[in-house]
Amino acid sequence: MSAADLKLVLFDCDGTLVDGQHLIVSAMSAAYRAHGIAVPPREVILSVVGLSLPETFAVLSSGDPAFPVEIMVEAYKNAFHQLRASEPTEPMFAGMRDAVDLVRGEPGTLLGIVTGKSQRGVKRVLQEHAMEGWFSTIQTADDAPSKPHPAMVHQAMAELGGMAGATVVVGDTTYDMQMAKAAGAWAVGVTWGYHHHSQLVAAGADMLVEDAAALPAAVSTLLARAAA
Repeated sequence: MSAADLKLVLFDCDGTLVDGQHLIVSAMSAAYRAHGIAVPPREVILSVVGLSLPETFAVLSSGDPAFPVEIMVEAYKNAFHQLRASEPTEPMFAGMRDAVDLVRGEPGTLLGIVTGKSQRGVKRVLQEHAMEGWFSTIQTADDAPSKPHPAMVHQAMAELGGMAGATVVVGDTTYDMQMAKAAGAWAVGVTWGYHHHSQLVAAGADMLVEDAAALPAAVSTLLARAAA
């Protein structure tokens, strides 16, 4: 397949494919309490989902240079892994597995993941939802600067030979939309995640999707524009 023929669709994970908010908030709360620091409100914690962990704590601390970012990153990881061992699978949003399956069945289309999760976290999600092998590239916070930096999209395109104009990023946060636009890709915002639809539009979303069943058509529409 030549680069001119390739269509690339890159999915965020938390808030887009799966709903991990219970685990995220619980682990974050445990990390803060373990170090005697006031826990941010739930809505504030969810507002930074998608960033890498160092960036998350930098934002939550309002850039306070005295805040123990590295210590909190490790505390969060430990809490998350402990909770993950006893909690049920992070549920996939209704209809998303079928929607992703339809997208990957389109001729000339390859899928990828671009996420603030770790490689280990993504692999576990894919295993538990029987989606191993669906994604040709997995770009994570282990491999690139935090969103909204466009590196994850650039790396995915470089790995698979994709072109920006024929690449679509699907995500639920402003960080996803900003990352997509900075990379020259199309941006689809899903409204069932952690940022309000008005924020997605302001951040550059080319299309919004309110139901997973509408996602394949939205992706096809943007890729058709690219072809035209």
